[in-house]
Amino acid sequence: MDRVRQVRLFQVLALLLLLVAGLVLAPGAFAADMHTSKAFAGAKVNGGTVTHSKQGNKNVLTLSADFVVPDTPDPHWQVVDSKGVVYRLERLDIKGEGMEMKGSMKGIKVNRSITLPDYVKDVAKVQIYCAWAEALLGEAPFEKPVK
Repeated sequence: MDRVRQVRLFQVLALLLLLVAGLVLAPGAFAADMHTSKAFAGAKVNGGTVTHSKQGNKNVLTLSADFVVPDTPDPHWQVVDSKGVVYRLERLDIKGEGMEMKGSMKGIKVNRSITLPDYVKDVAKVQIYCAWAEALLGEAPFEKPVK
Protein backbone atom coordinates (compact mmCIF):
# COMPACT_ATOMS: atom_id res chain seq x y z
CA MET A 1 0.00 0.00 0.00
CA ASP A 2 2.86 2.40 0.78
CA ARG A 3 4.38 1.73 -2.62
CA VAL A 4 1.12 2.72 -4.38
CA ARG A 5 0.97 6.00 -2.43
CA GLN A 6 4.58 6.77 -3.32
CA VAL A 7 3.92 6.17 -7.01
CA ARG A 8 0.79 8.36 -6.92
CA LEU A 9 2.67 11.11 -5.07
CA PHE A 10 5.48 10.93 -7.62
CA GLN A 11 2.96 11.17 -10.49
CA VAL A 12 1.26 14.22 -8.94
CA LEU A 13 4.61 15.92 -8.32
CA ALA A 14 5.75 15.21 -11.88
CA LEU A 15 2.51 16.67 -13.26
CA LEU A 16 2.88 19.80 -11.10
CA LEU A 17 6.48 20.20 -12.26
CA LEU A 18 5.36 20.03 -15.90
CA LEU A 19 2.62 22.60 -15.28
CA VAL A 20 5.02 25.01 -13.57
CA ALA A 21 7.58 24.57 -16.37
CA GLY A 22 4.85 25.27 -18.94
CA LEU A 23 3.80 28.46 -17.18
CA VAL A 24 7.38 29.67 -16.92
CA LEU A 25 8.20 28.94 -20.57
CA ALA A 26 4.89 30.04 -22.12
CA PRO A 27 5.53 33.83 -22.06
CA GLY A 28 8.75 33.26 -23.99
CA ALA A 29 6.85 31.30 -26.62
CA PHE A 30 4.40 34.17 -27.12
CA ALA A 31 7.17 36.77 -27.19
CA ALA A 32 8.93 34.80 -29.93
CA ASP A 33 6.04 35.70 -32.25
CA MET A 34 6.49 39.45 -31.70
CA HIS A 35 9.05 41.62 -33.48
CA THR A 36 9.54 45.38 -33.13
CA SER A 37 11.02 47.46 -35.94
CA LYS A 38 13.60 50.18 -35.69
CA ALA A 39 12.19 53.72 -35.42
CA PHE A 40 10.47 55.30 -38.41
CA ALA A 41 12.69 57.74 -40.30
CA GLY A 42 11.89 59.87 -43.34
CA ALA A 43 10.72 63.18 -44.74
CA LYS A 44 7.53 63.45 -42.64
CA VAL A 45 7.54 60.47 -40.26
CA ASN A 46 10.29 60.32 -37.66
CA GLY A 47 9.80 58.29 -34.52
CA GLY A 48 7.58 55.52 -33.34
CA THR A 49 7.90 51.88 -34.26
CA VAL A 50 5.75 49.07 -35.59
CA THR A 51 5.33 45.65 -33.99
CA HIS A 52 4.69 42.45 -35.93
CA SER A 53 2.71 39.75 -34.12
CA LYS A 54 0.82 36.57 -34.93
CA GLN A 55 -2.85 36.27 -34.06
CA GLY A 56 -3.72 32.71 -34.94
CA ASN A 57 -2.55 32.24 -38.52
CA LYS A 58 -2.71 35.97 -39.30
CA ASN A 59 0.17 38.46 -39.33
CA VAL A 60 -0.66 41.76 -37.65
CA LEU A 61 1.25 45.06 -37.71
CA THR A 62 0.63 47.59 -34.91
CA LEU A 63 1.93 51.15 -34.59
CA SER A 64 3.46 52.18 -31.27
CA ALA A 65 1.72 54.71 -29.05
CA ASP A 66 4.41 57.33 -29.78
CA PHE A 67 3.87 57.15 -33.55
CA VAL A 68 2.79 60.56 -34.89
CA VAL A 69 0.61 60.41 -37.99
CA PRO A 70 1.87 62.79 -40.70
CA ASP A 71 -0.26 65.78 -41.62
CA THR A 72 -0.65 64.74 -45.27
CA PRO A 73 -3.75 64.22 -47.41
CA ASP A 74 -3.67 60.46 -48.07
CA PRO A 75 -1.26 58.45 -45.87
CA HIS A 76 -1.24 54.67 -46.39
CA TRP A 77 0.36 51.63 -44.82
CA GLN A 78 2.89 50.15 -47.21
CA VAL A 79 5.15 47.12 -46.68
CA VAL A 80 8.20 45.88 -48.54
CA ASP A 81 9.08 42.18 -48.55
CA SER A 82 12.53 40.59 -48.54
CA LYS A 83 12.57 40.54 -52.37
CA GLY A 84 11.84 44.28 -52.61
CA VAL A 85 8.21 43.89 -53.68
CA VAL A 86 6.10 46.81 -52.41
CA TYR A 87 2.52 46.29 -51.22
CA ARG A 88 0.33 49.36 -50.67
CA LEU A 89 -2.28 48.52 -48.05
CA GLU A 90 -4.96 50.37 -46.08
CA ARG A 91 -5.20 54.08 -45.54
CA LEU A 92 -4.10 55.25 -42.11
CA ASP A 93 -7.23 57.32 -41.55
CA ILE A 94 -10.56 55.60 -40.91
CA LYS A 95 -13.99 56.27 -39.50
CA GLY A 96 -14.63 54.64 -36.16
CA GLU A 97 -12.13 53.17 -33.71
CA GLY A 98 -8.39 53.79 -33.74
CA MET A 99 -5.82 56.29 -32.61
CA GLU A 100 -6.60 60.01 -32.78
CA MET A 101 -4.44 62.20 -34.96
CA LYS A 102 -2.93 65.43 -33.67
CA GLY A 103 -2.49 68.87 -35.17
CA SER A 104 -4.69 69.95 -38.05
CA MET A 105 -5.97 66.39 -38.45
CA LYS A 106 -7.29 66.27 -34.87
CA GLY A 107 -10.45 64.21 -34.49
CA ILE A 108 -9.67 61.85 -37.38
CA LYS A 109 -9.17 58.21 -36.39
CA VAL A 110 -6.43 56.03 -37.83
CA ASN A 111 -5.68 52.35 -38.30
CA ARG A 112 -3.21 51.59 -35.49
CA SER A 113 -3.26 47.92 -36.49
CA ILE A 114 -3.70 46.07 -39.74
CA THR A 115 -3.89 42.40 -40.64
CA LEU A 116 -1.62 41.57 -43.55
CA PRO A 117 -3.19 39.89 -46.58
CA ASP A 118 -2.15 36.27 -47.16
CA TYR A 119 -0.26 37.17 -50.34
CA VAL A 120 2.31 39.14 -48.30
CA LYS A 121 4.75 36.35 -47.39
CA ASP A 122 7.20 38.39 -45.28
CA VAL A 123 7.92 42.00 -44.27
CA ALA A 124 11.37 43.58 -44.37
CA LYS A 125 10.16 47.11 -43.65
CA VAL A 126 7.00 49.11 -43.10
CA GLN A 127 6.52 52.41 -44.88
CA ILE A 128 4.08 55.26 -44.59
CA TYR A 129 3.25 56.46 -48.11
CA CYS A 130 1.22 59.44 -49.28
CA ALA A 131 -0.84 58.23 -52.24
CA TRP A 132 -1.95 61.77 -53.14
CA ALA A 133 1.60 63.14 -53.46
CA GLU A 134 3.04 59.75 -54.45
CA ALA A 135 5.77 60.21 -51.85
CA LEU A 136 7.39 58.04 -49.22
CA LEU A 137 6.93 59.74 -45.85
CA GLY A 138 8.99 57.41 -43.66
CA GLU A 139 9.96 53.81 -43.13
CA ALA A 140 10.78 51.45 -40.27
CA PRO A 141 12.91 48.40 -41.07
CA PHE A 142 12.91 45.14 -39.15
CA GLU A 143 16.26 43.65 -38.13
CA LYS A 144 15.43 40.69 -40.40
CA PRO A 145 12.29 39.97 -42.44
CA VAL A 146 9.35 38.82 -40.32
CA LYS A 147 6.95 36.10 -41.41
